[in-house]
Amino acid sequence: MSVQKPAPETTIDSEAFWAACTDERLTIQKCGACGAVQLYPRSLCTSCNGHDLTMIDAAGTGTVFTYTVSHRAPTPAFAADAPYVIALVDLDEGPRMMMNVIGCPASEVKIGMKVRVVFEQRGEMKIPQATPA
Repeated sequence: MSVQKPAPETTIDSEAFWAACTDERLTIQKCGACGAVQLYPRSLCTSCNGHDLTMIDAAGTGTVFTYTVSHRAPTPAFAADAPYVIALVDLDEGPRMMMNVIGCPASEVKIGMKVRVVFEQRGEMKIPQATPA
């Protein structure tokens, strides 16, 4: 019996983000008051505390800021993936996002590497992951 990877729990602030991911679109929030962009979705702008936030499509491209290689899975659901890369990716629009880098050996991931977002199915949802651009 295989153990399924967990899907994220949505909140009222993140529902639109996860719905877009399920449609294989990466979205970020943009503040109508100050123009700042942010990720993950929140009820307030992290720059000006404004409430005028809308979801916009992101290009889905970025650069690895830093990463670590996990050789030991935290649960049996991730055992087949080990070793796997957990990275902080600077999206081209500015926000920094944590995701796995897939589609290449862990030894090939480097700081400064260009990546693009792909989506991994998790139950009824899809999770953004990065792959070499």
